[in-house]
Amino acid sequence: MDTTISKRRWVQLALGLVVMMTISSPQYVWTLFTKPLMATTGASLPTIQWTFTILIVLQTFFSPIQGYLIDRFSPKLMIALGAVLSGLGWVLAAKVTTIWGLYATYGLFCGLGTGIVYVGIVGLMVRWFPDRRGFAVGIVAAGYGMGAMLSTFPITDMLAASGYRHTLTVFGFVLGAIGLIAALGLRAPHADEVLPAPAVNLATAAHDTAPKAMLKTPLFWLMFAMMAMMSTGGLMVVANFASFARSFGVADAMVFGFAALPFALTFDRITNGLTRPFFGWVSDRFGRENTMAIAFSGEAAAIALLLVFRENAYAFALLSGVVFFAWGEIFSLFPSLLTDTFGTKHATTNYGFLYMAQGVGSLLGGPVAAAIYDGAGSWMPVFCIAIALDLITATLAYLVLKPARRNWLGLGPSEPALATAKPALG
Repeated sequence: MDTTISKRRWVQLALGLVVMMTISSPQYVWTLFTKPLMATTGASLPTIQWTFTILIVLQTFFSPIQGYLIDRFSPKLMIALGAVLSGLGWVLAAKVTTIWGLYATYGLFCGLGTGIVYVGIVGLMVRWFPDRRGFAVGIVAAGYGMGAMLSTFPITDMLAASGYRHTLTVFGFVLGAIGLIAALGLRAPHADEVLPAPAVNLATAAHDTAPKAMLKTPLFWLMFAMMAMMSTGGLMVVANFASFARSFGVADAMVFGFAALPFALTFDRITNGLTRPFFGWVSDRFGRENTMAIAFSGEAAAIALLLVFRENAYAFALLSGVVFFAWGEIFSLFPSLLTDTFGTKHATTNYGFLYMAQGVGSLLGGPVAAAIYDGAGSWMPVFCIAIALDLITATLAYLVLKPARRNWLGLGPSEPALATAKPALG
């Protein structure tokens, strides 16, 4: 690849990373604002938490429409709009006094804004990096997963010093402005700027499949079901992690000089970010399905060990990081796999449909796990279900998805997995 072109795509990756980092705070620091917002609106915690649910639902279930708009119009302008909407949601939320006002600002604007940015950035990166799709998507996904680490402490300090209204206003403007400026440097690659050079273990499409045709294929729905299962199983653990720690009696135990729960949550945030480029890089070299089988089986083993050593604070804290490390890679593996299979022309819209599986997981993982616990009086069934979903998905990846994709791409069982595929739909 030409040196100049190579530099351009790394600049695009850096800009995409910055924009992703600016939209991570609405989701990951939401918990810091719940108490003062309860006092202002007079709403209960469950009522306040519907704001977060609205954000996630709009971010995921509207992603096909957002992806279509990005593919139809300028990715740069749509992503810039998303960054502005995300920041504007905070600025407007600082002025509300009712729960419905909070839903209509923080929930609505931040949900739509973060959704546009997320699917838009992922859609651009799979086009710029056909040879390193997993790694590139993993980098920007890590920006979303870890970006809030840079804002958490400043936001905490400003909350204590100036209150939540001032904090939301200041950080809404700052994060929105940074995201806007970085987004204006983004663009889709020209035809002569990307030279397809897939790694030897990757099966990739030579032709593009339009969303309507993709939705008619059993292969897409297999991917959707697998991502939904991984999201649900992982979020059963993630969404209820603090409750696990308290139930097992390790939340306040000291680990390396820190209370076990906050230490584990910080450690988990790091591993959840690092796993995305790491497993993306691995999958670029050893194949998506092979990597999925290993990672998903690894998460099942980590959850099982977490259950076995649940009363040991050190083991609980460290194994929780392994659980997050083996779970977060779904956000680099699935979009890369989808684009390998259905091509790049409609990559953003196509991923918008697949990303809805994360929305399914977010709705099922937390509430269903809590309901199971209430019914059984134990977290054991929740852990067992999460382990089972991981093992089922790992098995599907290697024994069902891998041969199904080779068949779709027109490759025999012994042929090199290169981009000589035959589907030409759309």
